[in-house]
Amino acid sequence: MMTTPLTSIEIEQNKPISNSIIWLHGLGADGSDFISIVPELHLPSSLGIRFIFPHAPIMPVTINQGFEMRAWFDIYGTTRDSKIDFPGIQQSVEQINQLIEKEIERGIKPEQIIVCGFSQGATIALMTGLFHSQPLGGVIALSGYLPTDEQTFQKVSPVNRNLSIFLAHGTEDLIVPYALGKATYAALRNANYPVSWHSYPIPHSVCAEEINAISQWMQKMLQTQR
Repeated sequence: MMTTPLTSIEIEQNKPISNSIIWLHGLGADGSDFISIVPELHLPSSLGIRFIFPHAPIMPVTINQGFEMRAWFDIYGTTRDSKIDFPGIQQSVEQINQLIEKEIERGIKPEQIIVCGFSQGATIALMTGLFHSQPLGGVIALSGYLPTDEQTFQKVSPVNRNLSIFLAHGTEDLIVPYALGKATYAALRNANYPVSWHSYPIPHSVCAEEINAISQWMQKMLQTQR
């Protein structure tokens, strides 16, 4: 079955464009949610970045009484033993893969593409990076988690075994519990991925200190790959 392409908002910073950042919003939001972060990152103009902010599909979400909203996959609960919507996750990963392929067709090397996500979007960013068939520039996962089972790391893409990952989580997060973020960090470290871990005394949100750390990490990754 064909995967429906996502619609997106695009912002280009200083041509020629040589890097792409695909940024995924959280549950119930849309692609406009993180547009305001672009100027706050204060990225150097020499990087030539295209930001892509896709809109998730609208679907009923179980944890929200089945109300329809933009979501990357269904959510049944927020505990470690909650049922996980792996088919929904896979469909969203395929849609993000389409965006990556579009950027490659536009002349961007896969190593110059970073996939970033907040909350639900962080889950999709991680799954996209770990399983993508070409080596990506990195993954940023904010206030999210990696839904793992015993076979997850046996199926990951060998070309992304050295994928650089930036993880951040608020210690006061009551939406996606901090423990899930820490468990994700531990799982990735145990699987020998180069992970940069950051925690902040905030709820389910992003703070100025975190944005600064993201900016520094992005610059390091993109300049290293050039």
